Amino acid sequence: MKIPVIESIREIGGSRRVWFVDIWGVMHNGRDAFPEASAATRAFREQGGVVILLSNSPRPSPDLQAQLRLIGVPDDAYDATVSSGDLTRHELAKHKGARVFHLGPERDLPIFHEADVTLTGPEDAELVVCSGLFDDQVETPEDYVDLLTSLAARDVLMICANPDHKVESGNRLIYCAGALAAAYESLGGNVVYAGKPHQPVYDLAFETASKIAGARGVTISKSDVLAIGDGAKTDIIGAGAFGVPSVFVASKLHAPDESVGLLDAAHLEGLFAEEPSPPIAATHGLRW
Repeated sequence: MKIPVIESIREIGGSRRVWFVDIWGVMHNGRDAFPEASAATRAFREQGGVVILLSNSPRPSPDLQAQLRLIGVPDDAYDATVSSGDLTRHELAKHKGARVFHLGPERDLPIFHEADVTLTGPEDAELVVCSGLFDDQVETPEDYVDLLTSLAARDVLMICANPDHKVESGNRLIYCAGALAAAYESLGGNVVYAGKPHQPVYDLAFETASKIAGARGVTISKSDVLAIGDGAKTDIIGAGAFGVPSVFVASKLHAPDESVGLLDAAHLEGLFAEEPSPPIAATHGLRW
């Protein structure tokens, strides 16, 4: 298996009609936007392409888009967003009237806006929505063992509102809800994942892209879609399972050392050796 390393997305992705683009690690690093990435998605849109920013962010789309503006990702860099937060709200609708414990920071509370649930403490909860660690700057999953053990003992269902295990934040990596969900499962807990690499979020992204393309008089199929992301276990596996090709963007998530973006053949081969649908290319960053 040889995965080519490309400098420009235009040759591989320019002829597609739809891009599913990850946000963290591709469009920004959690603090600063990547101008070349926005320029690439804008150029693709200008030639008629549809860009769906597909994120494991626990924020519903309106709040996610507000965050993108603050970081510096402009509105004209994409057509629509689809997030784990959107799917979490869909899952919450299946549990009307439930007592819910929110495991995560206060900034993620918009998930519950107008939801027919009651927020409560862990001891009274019928359902847990995990959007992350309370303080991801200092905490690790080990800090939650006692809490997760007590919830698992009562067989409380968890909805994981961000399946990522880690993301890049500035120049460091921080833990996400997916790491807590994995720990919960190891303790016998039951988890529903709202996001990549699971199919429902791709179904929603494809439906959204189809509506946008349809309004332009264009019908799309999966063969028209290219996924772009930096998560080997989320973006790349998820795209392959959904049946669309992907391009891997190097980031600190999978860099073999402290040199961000180092992509040698041996590293790529080792990273995707067990994957049935490896990426069709890899790149140091999304550039047109």
